[in-house]
Amino acid sequence: MPDTVAVVTIVRGRHGHLREQVRVLRHVAPRVPHVVVAMGDPEVADVVDRVAGAHDWTTVVHVDDDRRGLPLARARNTGVRTALAAGAGLVVLLDVDCVPGPGLVDAYRRASDLAPDALLAGPVTYLGEGVPVPAHPRDLDALRFPHPARPDPPPGEVVRGGDHDLFWSLSCAVTASTWDTLGGFHEGYVGYGAEDTDLGRVARSRGVDLVWVGGADAFHQWHPVTQPPVDHLEDIVRNAATFHARWGEWPMPGWLDEFERRGLVSRDGGRLTLVTQPPPASPRASTPTSVKVSGSSLGTGTVQP
Repeated sequence: MPDTVAVVTIVRGRHGHLREQVRVLRHVAPRVPHVVVAMGDPEVADVVDRVAGAHDWTTVVHVDDDRRGLPLARARNTGVRTALAAGAGLVVLLDVDCVPGPGLVDAYRRASDLAPDALLAGPVTYLGEGVPVPAHPRDLDALRFPHPARPDPPPGEVVRGGDHDLFWSLSCAVTASTWDTLGGFHEGYVGYGAEDTDLGRVARSRGVDLVWVGGADAFHQWHPVTQPPVDHLEDIVRNAATFHARWGEWPMPGWLDEFERRGLVSRDGGRLTLVTQPPPASPRASTPTSVKVSGSSLGTGTVQP
């Protein structure tokens, strides 16, 4: 079992979500190091400093903006490398709009002992509009309703042999050795979409099992979204083309199909073309769904980023 666990979060904006994440993490894992990677956001350090108890256990590092979009893959790689360099044997990746459940860190730690060479992922509950994060993390369990498209093992159990196309990076964990095998997120992906689907494919191609971890619950804080995510259209088109060039098929098929139906993109064999910019979207809440293609979910499986 790894001696040291660290949590890595990447962020730009979403300061309210970050404050809640840091607050809850300090409750459930008060001495676990937390690496927060700010993507061109100089205010992040001040946000963290204002959360009681965060200072001694939270490190803020910075990555530069990319003119094409948020450098999500590069930021995650930077955070993991920072945690490993500080001595972490297990790194938990947790998106900024998620808070850890009371058992998340310990469950990932136990699972890494059972499956040290695997890519680990836990259940995620999407909190509805108007549902705040409870003042005390023990009350999170009463809100538990995990995303139905992913396995949900009982606490203390793991499910091996997971479908790599269902991997999501919003809550996952890797040992240092597994990270070395994977080589990190492909930094050719910039902006929203497909970088986690790509990592799942890399894991499968290199014989790294996807293991679902019971009790490693995360809770996604509500925020408005668009469905399909037309506000990320350019990023999705660019990243889908990168994925197709690497793997010979299209990720995020449900979204691409809908973009094509609306006349926003066109596909011709291996070429994906942005036809026109969409009209301004009105963000709205949407129930998380999974897009099924040929019996499996391929690409980003939820409609909330």
